[in-house]
This record gives sequence, C-alpha cells and structure tokens, in this order.
Amino acid sequence: MFDVVTHAVVTGSAVSAAALCWWLRVRRSGLGAVADEVTFATLHTISRAAPSLRNGLTRESARKAARDLRSLLGAEAVAVVAAARSGEGRGAAREAAREAECCRLLVWEGAGGPGHSADAPAHVRQVLATGRARVVPAELLSCDDPRCRIRVAVVAPLAVDGRVEGALAAYVAGASAARVRAVSEVARWLSGQLELAELDSSRTRLAEAEMRALRAQISPHFVYNSLTTIASFVRTDPERARDLLLDFADFARYSFRNPRDFTTLAEELRSIDRYLLLERARFGDRLRFSVEVAPEVLPVTVPFLSLQPLVENAIRHGMDDARGPEPFHVRIVGRDAGTEAAISVEDDGAGMDPDRLLEILTAAGTGGSGGSGAGIGLANVDERMRQLYGEAFGLTVETGLGAGTKVNLRVPKNRAGLFPR
Repeated sequence: MFDVVTHAVVTGSAVSAAALCWWLRVRRSGLGAVADEVTFATLHTISRAAPSLRNGLTRESARKAARDLRSLLGAEAVAVVAAARSGEGRGAAREAAREAECCRLLVWEGAGGPGHSADAPAHVRQVLATGRARVVPAELLSCDDPRCRIRVAVVAPLAVDGRVEGALAAYVAGASAARVRAVSEVARWLSGQLELAELDSSRTRLAEAEMRALRAQISPHFVYNSLTTIASFVRTDPERARDLLLDFADFARYSFRNPRDFTTLAEELRSIDRYLLLERARFGDRLRFSVEVAPEVLPVTVPFLSLQPLVENAIRHGMDDARGPEPFHVRIVGRDAGTEAAISVEDDGAGMDPDRLLEILTAAGTGGSGGSGAGIGLANVDERMRQLYGEAFGLTVETGLGAGTKVNLRVPKNRAGLFPR
C-alpha cells in the first residue's frame, strides 16, 4: 500500500495570531485592565474587517471594511483606492487612460467634503508608482473649511505578491512617525488578507480546472462506444436500446451538473450504476460488478464525481490488461466506520507496479505528461479529498503486478460543504 503525496495549503491571519499572542503576554505580565480592553477592542475590530477583505479588493469589500479600518486607525476619514488594471483599454488609448486615471476610489469613509474624496486618487498616485508610504501635506488637500480637522493624509501601499494593487489613505489631524508606522502596518495586514483572497480565488480556479479535467476524462471513446453499442441494439432489441439510451442520458446529465456541488453517496452510486450498465452492454459477460454498501452510509455527503473516476480507472486499466475472455470483476464496498464512511473500489485485473503507479499519479497531479487519463482521474480525486478534509483523507491504493488494484477513500460524515469557494 502507498499513499499519494500532494501539497497542502494552510491559510490564516498571521497578524491576528501574533496580536493574540501579544495580548496573552500582556495579561500574564499584569499590565492592567486598560491594556486588556484596548487590545481586545483592537483584535475585535480586526476580526470584523477581515471577512470582507477575503473577497478581494472590490468596492463592496472596501465599503464593508472601511468603518472598522477608520476606527482601528483613529482617523477622521479613510480612503481605499485600487490601482487601474494594466489590461484596461487598448494601445495608445490604454496608456492615456492609465496616465489620466491611475486608480479608482473604492470607498471614502468619514469626515470631509466632496473635494477630499475627489482628490484621493491624486493623493495615492505616487504611492502606487513607488510602492512606498507617503505623507500628503495640508497644502495638497482641498479643504477651505477652518472647522475641518483633516490636515494631512498618510498613504500606504496595498501589495499582493509583490504587485501594488491599491493604497490605504488615512486622513488625520496630524502626522507622526508612530502614525505612519500604524498606517503602514494596517496596510501590510490588509495586503495579507488580499493575498489570502487571491489564494482562495486561485484554489477555486484550480478546482474548477480539475473538474473540467475530470469531465474531459469521460472518454470520447466511452461516449462513442456507448452510442455504437446502443445503435447495435436498435434493430435486434429496440427495448434494450431505449433503456440504454435513457441510462446514457441520465449518466451525462449527472456528470455535467454544477461542479461545485456535493452529492450523496446514493446519488454517486446511482450514476455509477448507469455507467456500469453501459459498459456491461459493450463488454457482455466479461465485465461483472457488485456493489455492497451499508444502508446507513447511503445519505453521507461526498464530493461530486469522487467515485466515478475510480470505477472508470478500474475498467479502463483493468480491461485493457485482462487476458483473454476471462471475466473481469469490479467490486464497490461502502461501510460505516464510526465518524467516517469507508469506501473502496477493487478490481481483479493485472494490477500494476506500485512505483510506476506512483510515478503516473505524481506526473498527473503536477500537470506533467507522464500520466494517463486514468492517472489524472485518481490524482484529481486524491487532491480534492485532501483539500476538502485534510492530508489524512487522501486516497490509498493497494496494487501489485498480477494482484489487481484496490483504491480506498474515507469521507467524514460531518464535514460537508467544504468545497473551495
């Protein structure tokens, strides 16, 4: 037996964790209730601002976070500005637009009239160009109201993976070195949240790409062979041709549903039953299969298309290697394992050298060309299981030359709905 090794991604707010550790140290040192309350209030404000920023730098996310950011900085007003996308426009028109509008104001929160908010993009332009914090003096601020408390603006960049994506501007009554550091630190924390948002987005795109790969794995040969088999029964056994055509339609409808959906084990098995009936019509008595599933695990929620690729792998690999007319068996077993459902797909085909299988799965999982379509399917399911439930829930494969193949997976019963956003 071997366990496919894939990468794991751990996300979280390092700033919040560090602040919490600092708060615990303050409590242990006995600095008093005032320090505790201030620290708690800061952590609470950070925790309220974080969720919206995990959706990326948009007008909506900036609007939801702005009030908490202003409170966190003790500013008269804050502005969040996004840099213009480099791909906007075409040719000379694009360059002119970039010069004229280097950025766009996402939100203005707090005091100050229309003049302040209208000038905010101009205040951050230098920061977007250099990636360095800046203090904008009073003479560059558009405010003739003597009652206005805004005298300076402290601007810090928002960077994601080394790219300046925007800026945070705090409009205050006076600037100091401590104030500049505070705005810079908050901007750094914001940048961390935006990087996590980009990572979330990348993981979602990856999951969707993997699902497209799974759907592409529904071999054109399988589609062609199924339709050819159905056509062969049209004259000799029209009733069976009709039933097989309905099975094919049900299988296709299930396989091309929303890729982010979870499903139940019962629904996944129902689709597999359609698939096996179509393959049985093609291979006849050479293909035999059995399904042994405990009734209590049928309602368990499983990732969409988590079993079908394993069954398809068994038939594609096993039937290719099966010798002569000897029957080829596929066995699906599902049993209750306490807090988990334990599922296995086993065949009695020729098996495979474990080192070769590991090589195929590794190449398929990293986008290499060494994997077969079946290898891509196994690696895909393995990666999704690890992403959803943790490293301990990857596939395990038991195989050997002449010993058949058995693929095992475990699904927690109480961890549904974890598919990447």
